[in-house]
Amino acid sequence: MSKVITLRLSEEEYQKINAAAASEHRPISNFITTHVLENIEASYYVDSIEMAQIKSDERLMAKLKVGHQDAKKRKGKFVG
Repeated sequence: MSKVITLRLSEEEYQKINAAAASEHRPISNFITTHVLENIEASYYVDSIEMAQIKSDERLMAKLKVGHQDAKKRKGKFVG
């Protein structure tokens, strides 16, 4: 189900976003949603090439496995 949010923008921010959305022939809401989701994908998730590199590093995988086991046992300290 869709949700409605309120987003406060300065006039300058609105004009920039509006112009960019218009240049792509899209509504502002679609433009913002698309770009936010693209940013999340790029910032928070690993692409397939990077994941292959991670999985091919046996030393790193061993350390991750130990860290996972420690976390399950609640061993160590969480550093945020």
